[in-house]
Amino acid sequence: MLDTLEIPIVQAPLAGGPSTPELAAAVAGAGGLGFVAGGYRTAEGLRDAIARTRSLTDRPFGVNLFAPTGAPADPAAVRAYATLLQPDADRAGVALGEPRFDDDAFDAKLDLLTSDPVAVVSFTFGCPPPETFARVRATGAEAWVTVTDPGEAREAAAAGAGALVVQGTEAGGHRGAFVDREGRVDYGLLALLQLVRANVDLPLVAAGGIATGHAVAAVLAAGAAAAQVGTAFMLCPEAGTSAPHRAALASARPTGLTRAFSGRLARGIVNRLQAERTATAPLAYPEIHHVTAPLRAAAREAGDEDVINLWAGEAHELATEAPAAEVVARLMDEARAALATANERVGAAR
Repeated sequence: MLDTLEIPIVQAPLAGGPSTPELAAAVAGAGGLGFVAGGYRTAEGLRDAIARTRSLTDRPFGVNLFAPTGAPADPAAVRAYATLLQPDADRAGVALGEPRFDDDAFDAKLDLLTSDPVAVVSFTFGCPPPETFARVRATGAEAWVTVTDPGEAREAAAAGAGALVVQGTEAGGHRGAFVDREGRVDYGLLALLQLVRANVDLPLVAAGGIATGHAVAAVLAAGAAAAQVGTAFMLCPEAGTSAPHRAALASARPTGLTRAFSGRLARGIVNRLQAERTATAPLAYPEIHHVTAPLRAAAREAGDEDVINLWAGEAHELATEAPAAEVVARLMDEARAALATANERVGAAR
């Protein structure tokens, strides 16, 4: 798939709102690889999103699924954290959600994608077993896995992944680690690309903080087959990004890693809830995601950015309000110019 792309840019799946068929189709139509987020959708909702994307483009596109991982969290820790959130829920006039541990309907979505295949199925949050990769390949689709360290890269390669999405710590949204744990090492993207290349012989898609053509050029020069871009598409008119989220993205505010909204480590622009609750949020995904879902939905509707997850990469302030096709073209024009300049400098070096 990566060898056939006109432009080596992959749209990040952007689960949780920004992902739309219109965005995936626009990126695909511009010569890149668009993605539909399977995460947080029902199997029926995913079927509809795939059908809508196909109605908008005849180009290949991918679907991302959350791989089942982890185990149920300590119920007492979840209850204690929900108690801390209760004042915010009271102010918003909503009830907190009921915590539950689930696999995001993984089997039903995989069944859908094996009966109605797309070009690429990617997996985040874990590495499925070899038989899952075999099912995907049997449809003619490619199977990719998001990795965040060399060990995960080796595991995914051994299981049958056809390509790896190498996610640096600069990336916005959830960390794609197979196991979310305290004290884990988080690598910057360029360091991680080098380490993964030294450990596996698979095509690599670089992800994390890529918002300009210079960054695209950098990861291509470092050995990636393509750059995965997420935050830079979130201000596009095709994206489903909420109004308060768009306003925060356009600012120069800092990002940070937190479990405050979902119970799993993720990078977002720091707001009041993230600042107040990051230190006390437990490792409890997806339980905390379900607890906070009604609160976040009400806040988005009210335009209150204080208690919603403002997922964003570290370079979010470089995102622009432009159609997705224009973003793809600009990134590639800048990347070509940057690579030409780099080649000149290398050629002139003594």
